[in-house]
Amino acid sequence: MDKLIEHLEEVTVRFAGDSGDGMQLIGTQFSDTAGFAGNEVNTFPDYPSEIRAPEGTLYGVSAFQVHFGSKNIHTSGDFVDVLVAMNAASLKVNLAHVREQGIIIVNAEGFDDRNLKLAGYAKNPLEDGSLAKFNVFPIEMNKELKKAFIEVDTPTKLVQKTRNIFALGITYWLFNRPLEATVNWINKKFKGKEDVIMANVHSLQGGWNFAEKHPDFRKQYIIDKSELPPGKYRSITGNQAVALGLVVAATKAHLPLFLGSYPITPATDILHAISGYKKYGVKHLQAEDEIAGITSAIGAAFGGSLAVTTTSGPGLSLKTEAIGLAIMTELPLIIVNVMRAGPSTGLPTKTEQSDLMQAMYGRHGEAPMPVLAAASSADCFDMTLEAARIALKYMTPVMLLTDGYIGQASEPWRIPEIDKLPEIAPHFAQDAATFKPYLRNPETLARQWAIPGMQGMEHRIGGLEKEDGSGVVSHDPMNHQKMVELRQRKVDGIANDIPDLEVMGEQEGDLLLLSWGSSYGAAKTAVEHLQAQGHNISYAHLRYLNPFPRNLGDVLHKFDRVVIPELNLGQLKNLIQAKYVKRVMGINKVQGKPFKAVELEEKLLKLISMRDIKKWPTNKKEDLPVDL
Repeated sequence: MDKLIEHLEEVTVRFAGDSGDGMQLIGTQFSDTAGFAGNEVNTFPDYPSEIRAPEGTLYGVSAFQVHFGSKNIHTSGDFVDVLVAMNAASLKVNLAHVREQGIIIVNAEGFDDRNLKLAGYAKNPLEDGSLAKFNVFPIEMNKELKKAFIEVDTPTKLVQKTRNIFALGITYWLFNRPLEATVNWINKKFKGKEDVIMANVHSLQGGWNFAEKHPDFRKQYIIDKSELPPGKYRSITGNQAVALGLVVAATKAHLPLFLGSYPITPATDILHAISGYKKYGVKHLQAEDEIAGITSAIGAAFGGSLAVTTTSGPGLSLKTEAIGLAIMTELPLIIVNVMRAGPSTGLPTKTEQSDLMQAMYGRHGEAPMPVLAAASSADCFDMTLEAARIALKYMTPVMLLTDGYIGQASEPWRIPEIDKLPEIAPHFAQDAATFKPYLRNPETLARQWAIPGMQGMEHRIGGLEKEDGSGVVSHDPMNHQKMVELRQRKVDGIANDIPDLEVMGEQEGDLLLLSWGSSYGAAKTAVEHLQAQGHNISYAHLRYLNPFPRNLGDVLHKFDRVVIPELNLGQLKNLIQAKYVKRVMGINKVQGKPFKAVELEEKLLKLISMRDIKKWPTNKKEDLPVDL
């Protein structure tokens, strides 16, 4: 029977099963293959906090979502077009995300009485008609695998372990994806284990062949290549991009790189990635705790390294006093916070943007520090370079905020030509005769950097207040006032060295959507959709949070209404209202999940429909709610 072919611009596929079913693995392979095929890709790993939750339970479901298409893929997708569910629990948890007439491929063997009971089903949804509005393909995967291996002498237990690869093969057929990239990955990953290689490759091909021959699979979907700018691309996660950015920044600054960290979800992958760059002279320490991680990095900064510590929210809490030490000693240090849902342990594997106030003010004393935020997985590379530039130029610790979503999600990244990236210049003291540890550059207010071994420049630093210039310990009240103000002026002055905020759309008018961090993708997509429909809405995105861009106040006051979407209860909104005396509306979400573009689009349409309110704020609060 001839198969039908349909061309699509974009598709979202979600793989779901138990934590041990290998959904993260096949999701990653599918996204990599989509990238190799020339598509734009954005992914969303979604897994439980439990290390190994009981099989078949709702809270043990692990999923990986892939949104790929020919253009403008900024998010992991609002609705799922194809769901691959390996058991009843994974279907129940993810069914609400599947659009009507979407495709559901299920492993029917995961719907036995035990699995149905664990998932809370009174009846089998594959048989009771409740899935009538979807295109459901129930497949007894173990049974089909036995058929595929009938002429191959492979242990049954090994065959059953390839069930996820069989499902991957089916999805590759569905979207006419090539198998070569995954076959190459299998050969590399299992090198020396010929039986494992053979089983996985045979299972992958078996899944493709099953869909090719089965009469129910009548249609293949083709997604054309994206028109990306010429260059060499790779798929990259935010954590990988941070690690690469650190290595490149150290290379451009001609400094050794040191990372001192303690493992914590979802930041640990940066530590893992850095450990693979030893050939570039990178040194890393997996410390015994968070405090040791940051203080070892401070010591490395004193010794002349580009020093880094990485963590997530709870770890940042433990680093607080040491961050104050880095601010007092005025040493260059990069602190990467991959934010996760809190408070306390919170939701360790879920995303949130709720550490902004902690980044801005979470220290005792007047302890100002530059704060940057990456917008996407690929942008983590650029913002890491920027954090290094600012830290070295201004002799200050810098905090870079990412989060669990962009830290672990992936997208295509155009690999830059390293020799074309700007140099990053550290400013070491030069003249021993005039050296003073707190003698400042008149333009940047950065103090001099002298490392141990520079003759005639021996000095001590520490957490006690320093005398201006000499750096000796001082308890003089007026000197303390002066030093506190100097450190604040230094950070404030960075505003003169960062780009102005750019506005997409009309430069003034009724409505401005202002985003920061990982809300970028959903916000940009929502505005693009609304602008394409003819609505008058403008958009801007903040990467610099302390200090803000110089023109931010002017931009805000050119619009009647400003809306800020955040994965918190309005932290940036409160900061902006306080600084610019501009009433701002918030769109707030704290569910451990990133924004969907459609969520923002619906709320913005509500505002646009209220366009008859010409001025905002009005005298009547009830005219317009503070938050949507």
